[in-house]
Amino acid sequence: MENINELSKQVKTKENLSKITPEIALKLLKEGNERFVQKDMIEREHEWHIRNTIDAQHPFAIVLGCIDSRVEPSILFDQGIGDLFIARIAGNIVNQDILGSMEYACAVSGSKLVLVLGHTSCGAVKGAIDHVVLDNLTPSLRHIQLAMERVNTEDDCDRSAKNLKFVDMVATKNVEQSISDVRNQSPILRNLEKEGKISIVGAIYDHSNGAVHFCEPSK
Repeated sequence: MENINELSKQVKTKENLSKITPEIALKLLKEGNERFVQKDMIEREHEWHIRNTIDAQHPFAIVLGCIDSRVEPSILFDQGIGDLFIARIAGNIVNQDILGSMEYACAVSGSKLVLVLGHTSCGAVKGAIDHVVLDNLTPSLRHIQLAMERVNTEDDCDRSAKNLKFVDMVATKNVEQSISDVRNQSPILRNLEKEGKISIVGAIYDHSNGAVHFCEPSK
C-alpha cells in the first residue's frame, strides 16, 4: 500500500480501493479532517479528477450526513472527486432509501466504511426536541425523538432546544441510534461488518472549530 499521504492525493481506482482496509479508510477521513482544521488541505486539480472518473468511480467510504449547508463531507474531510459517496437527510436518520444507498456503496461498489455524521447545534434535532409539526418532516423527526428519550439527564435539566448542551447530547445519541439502525435493519451491512470487510462508525462535526469528533465504537 502506498504512503497514506500519497493515497489521499490519488483518484481512487479499483486497484487501490482493493488495498484499502476499513482501518485505512477511517484514517483517511481522520487525517483529512486534521488537514482541514490546520488549513493545510491538499491542492487538487479538479479537472484531472473529473477526467479520471468519467468511466468509473470507486469511493472508499459512504457518509450519511445532515442536510446542513455548513457540513460538507468532501470539504471537511479534504477529499477529492470520486472519493466519497454522500447521502444526506435532515438529522442524518436512517430509512429504507438510505440503507439501499449504503448497501449499494459497500456491497456493489466496494466502499470500506460507513460513517454516520451528526453535527453540533443541529436544526433537525432542535425541531425534534421542541416537537415541530410540519407535514412530511414530522415523521422523520420521530426518529430523533426516540434518541432524545434515551438521553439521561438530571431532573432539573432544561430538555428544550434552548439548552445547546442537551441538543448536542441528543445529536450524539441520534448518531448512535442511526448506527444501530444500520446494523439492525440491513443484514447485508451487518454481515459485511462481521466479516471485517467494512466498518460502521459515527462522528460529530463541531461548527465552532471545524473538527470532527469520532464516537467510540460500540457493537
